[in-house]
Amino acid sequence: MNEELNSINMQRKFDLEDRLIEFAVTIIKIAETLPKTYAGNHLAGQLTRSGTAPALNYGEAQSAESRNDFIHKMKVALKELRETNNCLKIMLKLNWISNDEVLKECNELISIFVKSIETAKRNNIK
Repeated sequence: MNEELNSINMQRKFDLEDRLIEFAVTIIKIAETLPKTYAGNHLAGQLTRSGTAPALNYGEAQSAESRNDFIHKMKVALKELRETNNCLKIMLKLNWISNDEVLKECNELISIFVKSIETAKRNNIK
């Protein structure tokens, strides 16, 4: 798993869609390693849903019907990234994950989405 987390650093050169897909794959791999307990299963499911959703929502945003639709889909992806970030923080506190590279990538993606939404909103003013 450390190999996958370390490969996140190499993803910096890829476009946003590639980064989101790589992030989703890393999230799935992390979820597969979590304890098979009630809490582990709960957080694994939550992490899988919220951690893969940004890539899917970004794909939808690329086919948005209007700038407002694009902004909405990007906001949904941002909400999912923030949820994933909190889930990862909980897992880090529980010592269920030890490498915080995935958390750094999540924070970078959040920053990218915040700026993209701000830019889209600014360009939407007529």
